[in-house]
Amino acid sequence: MTTSLPTIDQITQAVRRIVAEVLAVPAPQLGTDTDLREVEGADSIKVLRLIARIEREYDVQLEDEDVFGVSTIAEIAGVLQKALKL
Repeated sequence: MTTSLPTIDQITQAVRRIVAEVLAVPAPQLGTDTDLREVEGADSIKVLRLIARIEREYDVQLEDEDVFGVSTIAEIAGVLQKALKL
């Protein structure tokens, strides 16, 4: 049985939800181009927590070099989409 991969829109919405929960920010305040480094209350520990949560929810291991080079929800979604296709 083949399972279909989530679309980039579904991935982006899931990443937005996770970011909102981890950073305690209302999801509607987070655009896909929101720089997470500029969100009030965001720090490196919280960003690592959200990456770990994404990895758990999707059962993937994101490459450090990919994760540390991104700063927006859209970029994180792109890295996740790439990992899911492998």
